[in-house]
Amino acid sequence: MNLLLAYEPPYDWPAMLGFLSARAITGLETVSDGVYARSIGLHGVHGWFSIQPASSNALELTVEFPDPGAVPEIVARVRRMFDLDADLSATHRHLALDPLMARLIAERPGLRIPGAWDGLELAIRAVLGQQITVVAAIKLAGKLVAEYGAPLAQPLSGLSHVFPTADVLAGADLAALGMPKSRGRTLSGVAQALLDDPRLFESGREGGVARLLALHGIGDWTAQYIALRQLREMDGFPNGDVGLINALAALEGGPVTAKQLLARADAWRPYRGYAAQLLWTSLSRSD
Repeated sequence: MNLLLAYEPPYDWPAMLGFLSARAITGLETVSDGVYARSIGLHGVHGWFSIQPASSNALELTVEFPDPGAVPEIVARVRRMFDLDADLSATHRHLALDPLMARLIAERPGLRIPGAWDGLELAIRAVLGQQITVVAAIKLAGKLVAEYGAPLAQPLSGLSHVFPTADVLAGADLAALGMPKSRGRTLSGVAQALLDDPRLFESGREGGVARLLALHGIGDWTAQYIALRQLREMDGFPNGDVGLINALAALEGGPVTAKQLLARADAWRPYRGYAAQLLWTSLSRSD
């Protein structure tokens, strides 16, 4: 099934694809020739989708899924994942009051905030990324998918498994994959928390960050990161993030502390998440 997903241009597809490519998990996702593809699981049913630009104001979504009744939910998730309903004009008007943000917006006017297909998956990725590089975290995630993910009945090139479900991860000894035991316990605890509260990662629900902070092993950076990319809280801001600090320091030509970054970000409310994305992307201007 092919569908066109409209958006209000501009849309910075190279930046979105660059972000996803750098974090693509082996067996779960592929990025090739301008196309992103991934396996998906919904309500115990497995399939996949691919997405690519179709025109100046739409992306083309291809869905292969056994249950046609799931297509509306798949489309809704994909729209959130690719930030297709963003009101960039309103966001930019506010952020551009800061000359630095105005400059970054002029360089990347169609930049969006990459979201997530699934809240549990995003939370697991965020915890795996604590205190290690993106490359190391993605390698661990690939081992987790291969060990605990269900195999696709009809594998697509590069796609072999779906992401593990909460019930599987809650009972697994994830430290066996090669991480500190405390982190393995955090991962299993997050999965158990989702089983206890199926709405844990639901966007639009009040108190999202507080619920995440209540989980063992989830600190402010991780909670804010999940809030931004999964709960779609556009003011989510992972303060203390090394990339954000380095980006602001490079742009302003001097050292910046986490405290200074947070103070500067206050003027960017309620769109600190977009400001963060602009800063992160400024570190790789060739994307």
